[in-house]
Amino acid sequence: MLAAYASAVNPDDPFAALSVGEIEPPAVPEDWTRVPLAAASLNHHDLWSLAGVGLRADQCPMILGTDAVGRTENGDHVVVYPVIADDSLADETLDPKRTLLSEYYPGTLAESVAVPHRNLVPAPKGWSAAEAACLPTTFLTAWRMLTTRGRLPAEGVVLVQGTGGGVATAAILLAKALGARVYATGRSPERREQAEAIGAVPVEAGGRLPERADVVIDSVGAPVMAHSVKSLKPGGRLVSCGVTGGPVADVDMRHVFFKQLEILGSTMGTRDELVEVIRFCAEREVKPVIDSTFTLAEAERALRRLHSGEAFGKVVITNE
Repeated sequence: MLAAYASAVNPDDPFAALSVGEIEPPAVPEDWTRVPLAAASLNHHDLWSLAGVGLRADQCPMILGTDAVGRTENGDHVVVYPVIADDSLADETLDPKRTLLSEYYPGTLAESVAVPHRNLVPAPKGWSAAEAACLPTTFLTAWRMLTTRGRLPAEGVVLVQGTGGGVATAAILLAKALGARVYATGRSPERREQAEAIGAVPVEAGGRLPERADVVIDSVGAPVMAHSVKSLKPGGRLVSCGVTGGPVADVDMRHVFFKQLEILGSTMGTRDELVEVIRFCAEREVKPVIDSTFTLAEAERALRRLHSGEAFGKVVITNE
């Protein structure tokens, strides 16, 4: 079958490790099911895998991709939940042995994928496959950050750091639909205008907010940490899901203890939370921002678009 996969890992030139072509369909584990895929969306996780972050050379070839929408035998679209973990736990994201598709098991940048039966969730009615393919990582991550981890209060205030990426755009859309006042930073006037167009009040990077935030949503890390801490009101929460700008940050702990702030990590979400966010988006008519779409054969172009840092919203691969 046709797939985009890491044939090796290369920290110096990740694209040298990328192959797009025919590959033998991987075996289906017992009690799993294989579904043909209608669409998949890209994440920075795919680029990190090519660079050898979370993926070893001896695991290659490894099909990339965590997010996708499949087709059932009767033609219905199903969202693929990408977390493989102990489903007997109340929160499977806390399973120390949990993994994502494309880390240990083959991923979704292919014509089909194998997953446990429970990892297939009905897609929102009336959504295209490309739209629904944006839900599993970015919308699920943003939903957990705002609700489970961030405990966003009614009519609360949210600051989204580094608008443009999939999680950031999803957080803006979801926070607005939850009734929050949303501020978003951007590194350029164009980025800030795009954030404003989807409902955020734009703020220059490092700029002072008109009011302090209940929750800061951050996938950037080190460059914005000091600004995030200063932007929180007493008792506020900084929720981090990534470090695209760097992992090691200086924090003035005086702000943290004096204002009784919380700094929280958040990774993906549970299957139940995916069901929740799908229902919420369908009821509130919240749809993802799609930057661009490509065919599976154009996967390298799609990944280079993501790598460029110029995409606003999600980059999507379509198989239909």
